[in-house]
Amino acid sequence: MTLTDSTATTRADWGPTPTDPHGWVQRGRDVASQLAVDAVARDRANNTPYAEVELLKDSGLVTLLGPVEHGGAGQDWTTALRVVRAVSAGDGSIGQLLGYHYLWAWAARLVATPEQVAAVEQQATENAWFYGGAVNPRDSDLTITEEGGELVYRGEKSFSTGGQVSDVTVLEGVIDGTEKHVFAIVPTDQPAIQFKGDWDSLGQRLTESGGVVIDGVRVPWEAAAGYVATDDGGHEFAPRVYNTLNVPLIQLIFANMYLGIAEGALATAASYTRERTRPWPYAADVKERSSEEFYVLETYGDLRSKLWAAEALTERAAVLIEAINAHADTVTAQERGEAAVVIAAAKQVAIDVGLEVGTRVFEVTGARATASSVGLDIFWRNIRTHSLHDPVAHKRAEVGRYTLLGEIPEPTWYT
Repeated sequence: MTLTDSTATTRADWGPTPTDPHGWVQRGRDVASQLAVDAVARDRANNTPYAEVELLKDSGLVTLLGPVEHGGAGQDWTTALRVVRAVSAGDGSIGQLLGYHYLWAWAARLVATPEQVAAVEQQATENAWFYGGAVNPRDSDLTITEEGGELVYRGEKSFSTGGQVSDVTVLEGVIDGTEKHVFAIVPTDQPAIQFKGDWDSLGQRLTESGGVVIDGVRVPWEAAAGYVATDDGGHEFAPRVYNTLNVPLIQLIFANMYLGIAEGALATAASYTRERTRPWPYAADVKERSSEEFYVLETYGDLRSKLWAAEALTERAAVLIEAINAHADTVTAQERGEAAVVIAAAKQVAIDVGLEVGTRVFEVTGARATASSVGLDIFWRNIRTHSLHDPVAHKRAEVGRYTLLGEIPEPTWYT
C-alpha cells in the first residue's frame, strides 16, 4: 500500500493510543514503515506532502508534546527526538517536517507568558495544528510596524520549512526603529502569506522549504509572545536564558534526523545485500552468498557500530535538555552552554557518520544498486543537503573552544 492509496491508515485504524514512550517510538516506526514504501517515488515526484502530514496527524504524532488534558500525549523531548529519528528512517523529508513542527510547537514555552502558553497549547492540541516557520535568521528580519494598535509584519524569507502544509506559521520580526524582536503564531492560510513554491533541492525535497513573502500579517499585541502591557501603555519583554534554547533544540533535532536517515540507509542496503547482491566470483575464497563475504560483514559491522555510538551521543544531549526543561525559569547560562557544546558534538558526529553510511552502502550492495529504481541515493542526498544548513566546522570549533579554553557558546539566532 502506498501513501497515496485511498486505503491509507486513518486515526481510527491505528488502534489504542500509546501510553508510554516506548509505544510512541513504535508508533513513529510504524509511520516510517508506511512512508518507506513509496519514499523514492514521492521524492522523484516532488509534490506538496499533504498526505504525509495527514499521516502524521492521524497517527497522533503531531500532538506528541501536547498536554494530556487537551488530548495530547504529554511526552518529553527525549521521546520526541526518538520519534523524529524513527520517522526519518522512513522518509527524511517528513522527519524534518515533524522535527521542525515540534520545535515551533514548543516556541510558546520558550518565549511566551504562562497565559499565552496555556491558550496556544490548548488550541494547538485540540485542533492538531501542524506548524511551519518563517524565521530563517540568515535573511533580513521581518519588519514590524504598529498600525491601529496592532503589529503588522512585512518582508521575505528565502526558507520557510512547512510552507503550504502548515496550519499555523511562526513569524519573527523586529519592531521598526527598535531592537525588539517579536515572535507570533499566525494562521498560514491568509492572503498576507504567499509561498513562492521554489523549493527544488538535491535532497529533503518534500519539506516545503521554499521562500515566502509576508505582506501585512496583522497580530494583536496580546499575541506577541512574551510581551506584557506596562502601566504607561507600552509593552515589554522579560528575557531569560530559556528563551535561547531554540537553537540548541533545533540542532539536536538535526542530529537525530541525520541518524534516522542513516538508519534507513543501512536497513535498506542490508535488505538489498541479503536479497540481491551477488558474491564476487573472482575472489580467492568464493562464497555462496554475498552476506558471507568478509569485507561485507566488516563494513556492516563498522557502520552499525558508528551509528550506535553517534546515537548514544544524541541520547546524552537529550538528558541535558531534559535537565534544563525541569527548571526552565532558573536555568543558567553555563547549563545552557554546556548542553549546546554536547549538542554541537552530537551534530558533527551525526553528519560524519550519516554521510559515511550514505556513501559506503554502495560498496556492499554492488553496481546494480546504483539503479535509479533502487533509490539508495536518496539517503546521501538528504543528509548532504540538510547538513549544509550551517557550517559544521563551526560546531567543531565550539567543542574545541570548550575543550581547550573552557568557553561555552554564546547564544545566537541561528547556530
